[in-house]
Amino acid sequence: MKRREFLLGSGAAAGALGLGGFGLAQGTSELTIQPASFALRDTVTTGMVSLSPNAPPPVLYGKQGEVMRLPVRNTLSEYTAIHWHGMRIANNMDGVPYLTQMPLGEGEVFNYEFTPPDAGTYWYHPHCMTMEQMAHGLTGVMVIAEPEDPGFDSEQVINLRDFRLDEDGAFLPAYTQRGAARAGTFGNVHTANWVQGPVYDHAAGSLVRLRVVNTDTTRIYKLHLEGGDARIIAWDGHPLEINIPMPNTDEPLLVGPGQRVDFAVAMRGDEGRSVALMAKLPGQPHKLMAQLRAIGPSASRDLQELRPLPVNPVAKPDLTNAELHEFVFGWTPEGGEPNNGFCGSLGYNFWSINRNPWPGDAAQGVGPLATLEIGKSYVLRLRNESPNLHPIHLHGLAFVPLRSNLRQLPPLMTDTMLLLKDEVVEIALVADNPGDWAFHCHVIEHQKTGLTGFIRVV
Repeated sequence: MKRREFLLGSGAAAGALGLGGFGLAQGTSELTIQPASFALRDTVTTGMVSLSPNAPPPVLYGKQGEVMRLPVRNTLSEYTAIHWHGMRIANNMDGVPYLTQMPLGEGEVFNYEFTPPDAGTYWYHPHCMTMEQMAHGLTGVMVIAEPEDPGFDSEQVINLRDFRLDEDGAFLPAYTQRGAARAGTFGNVHTANWVQGPVYDHAAGSLVRLRVVNTDTTRIYKLHLEGGDARIIAWDGHPLEINIPMPNTDEPLLVGPGQRVDFAVAMRGDEGRSVALMAKLPGQPHKLMAQLRAIGPSASRDLQELRPLPVNPVAKPDLTNAELHEFVFGWTPEGGEPNNGFCGSLGYNFWSINRNPWPGDAAQGVGPLATLEIGKSYVLRLRNESPNLHPIHLHGLAFVPLRSNLRQLPPLMTDTMLLLKDEVVEIALVADNPGDWAFHCHVIEHQKTGLTGFIRVV
């Protein structure tokens, strides 16, 4: 169905499942989007959105090459839809209202069903009433396991995100005009799995797969690990085929909204010693986001025991025959309100792609930013003409960075490219998944105020 056819607190110990041990395996029953409450600080915050009345959205577990059936029921009074970020699945399962499906009204169920072609770390979030529902909690992690166990003793999922609360624990407005026109509106309560500085226990001397996901609406995290031996093994779901240096205090790893990084961590051998995930926040000292604490006798394992992760079946672009398309990301002189139908609007436009603001999810007669031919290779030149950073996300496809005018870019397969101020980046891909694929900034206030479009593969 095409667009024109629509009329319309503190530390907490948990086990190796991660996210407080709250995870759902593939083949689960209905996922219910519902109001929630949770003590993000000393008092309980109401007005949250989750898949549980009193807990974060669970980690959803699947397996590469095996069918996942995820019926989603909406019990909210507002519309919604769920997008599976980073998943190269069929277009009609991508969860983008007015582009791939109708918005999901109160009491309605949409039966998502797909077979993940890739193993790795992914996540899910609403793509309708996006800002409101994400800012109030509806962001969860997806783990797609490899067919064969890569050899870890346990794993830990860390879902990084801010909440914007007043002193009484009530929500402040999720967005502001000033924020939307600049870097976004930042939260003031920094959480990992909805908890401030949680502590997770893992066997001393064991090997842990640490999956870190930035599901924030705005914040770009500057991350590094302290304590223990570790290496990066995957980026945005895809295994590394080259070695890249571990980040440190002076040179942290930039992880933009929507991006993910997997670490292989060797736990400390002494019980009680910890590996810490640290973040550098503007104007603040390095902040402890989460800890992995060693317990029990040491297993005395070494990172060298791990087998390399198998590479996902992503087609490599043929650069000798690749066609070039250019995209410019910047401000817009047109400030009119986009027509987003049932999916809500911030009330104004500030941003544009190729100097045209997105007219809205429900706008009629809107064509693609580019039309790509199935099976062919392409180079996309992404130019940031603003002083703000933009994590540019492409649905349904994976791409590899080629070059930048500002820095060296390792050729890591990805779905989200973080553009720096005044940066021009070229990326390459094979157009091997047919459909209309959303292409937008993952600072949600930018997305909802014009920095959105779609690419068609036919």
